[in-house]
Amino acid sequence: MYTRPLMLLLLGLTSGTALAASCPGFLDHEFRKLRSSDKLNICQLAAGKPLLIVNTASHCGFTPQFKGLQELHERYKDRGLVVVGFPSDDFNQEDADEGKTAEVCYLNYGVKFPMAAVSHVKGNEANPVFAELNKRSSEPSWNFNKYVVSADGQQVTHFGSRTTPDSPELTQAIEAVLPAAGKAAGK
Repeated sequence: MYTRPLMLLLLGLTSGTALAASCPGFLDHEFRKLRSSDKLNICQLAAGKPLLIVNTASHCGFTPQFKGLQELHERYKDRGLVVVGFPSDDFNQEDADEGKTAEVCYLNYGVKFPMAAVSHVKGNEANPVFAELNKRSSEPSWNFNKYVVSADGQQVTHFGSRTTPDSPELTQAIEAVLPAAGKAAGK
């Protein structure tokens, strides 16, 4: 009854609708990737998956946490967790040269998880993801605040800068939002 191209179009529209329905509204945004003209679509990246969202800075005492965040990314990516970094100069510790920010992330610490371009994470200028995170929990008081977000976007658990990526509290929060099948497969 339907031609193949029409079927593919209908399937694409249906899956796009399903993607939009499974993505919390506050994540339905695109950001430019760090040191790139490519876009980072949070819904496409994480629809139906839990997230660990972190505000970062290149010249902060907590910058070495990039190593632990990369380890979390490697440890949990196959179980569904998506780690996303949002560099910000809101605390005056991000380089003005985005190339140098990228160098710290990608070369110095080997970051492979998605990094957005530099944006605001607090106050009236906060990017839309952080504006909502700030409403649901706490605005970052410094760099490297961590937000564990459930796959449906309903649950947000906030951790301050001093909570390290390998802390038992953060690990427990991540484990709590992973899909049940992923937990069983990972044990």
